[in-house]
Amino acid sequence: MKVRDQGVVRNKSVYIALGVTLARAKEVLGLWIEQNEGAKFWLKVVNELKTRGVRDILIACCDGLKGFPEAIEAVFPQAVVQTCIVHMIRNSLRFVSYKDRKAVAKELRPVYTAASREEAQVALDSFEQKWARRYPMIASSWRANWERVVPFLDFPPDVRRVIYTTNAIESLNSTLRKLLQYRGHFPTDEAVHKLLYLALSEMEKKWERSIRDWSAVLGQISIPA
Repeated sequence: MKVRDQGVVRNKSVYIALGVTLARAKEVLGLWIEQNEGAKFWLKVVNELKTRGVRDILIACCDGLKGFPEAIEAVFPQAVVQTCIVHMIRNSLRFVSYKDRKAVAKELRPVYTAASREEAQVALDSFEQKWARRYPMIASSWRANWERVVPFLDFPPDVRRVIYTTNAIESLNSTLRKLLQYRGHFPTDEAVHKLLYLALSEMEKKWERSIRDWSAVLGQISIPA
């Protein structure tokens, strides 16, 4: 977003948190407008959510934002933080030449579709043996994020579909971008907040209040650790 700030038009980002309640309802939990993100910003966001009444987070899926997983774990120590697998794949393919992309994507698939963490580890080792010389950054990036890549593998397929990606928030962001694409800059942060709040309020009315196989999903995530 382009927002006038102290007489200068600056580029700012709007961060949106989307939650799913135990009653299977999707809810936008908040909007935060910031020029720069970081660990302190994310800690402020998560603490605000707790102060406003979020008692616990069972599973949080995020796309590798720096400092965000640590902030979640600090405020909600029992939360499971899952890195978005779709973002991991996209980031991996950025290192790959066009002619190798299809092959690399196919070789990565056994890692994130494995039946268990152990099988995923074996699949990553196999991938690394084949591609490490040409694309060493891919396997190393998966290993660096491994503890937040594999949590969804502890669940059956119907639960994995719900928690493995941030596509729900990506879809929401895409809709908001279309709404804003022909607008110029905004006079204040408050003007941005009001417009997006009204847009999201209208969007929420049209959301279906169900998630596929929710009973099975809830049964799995309700089992105590």
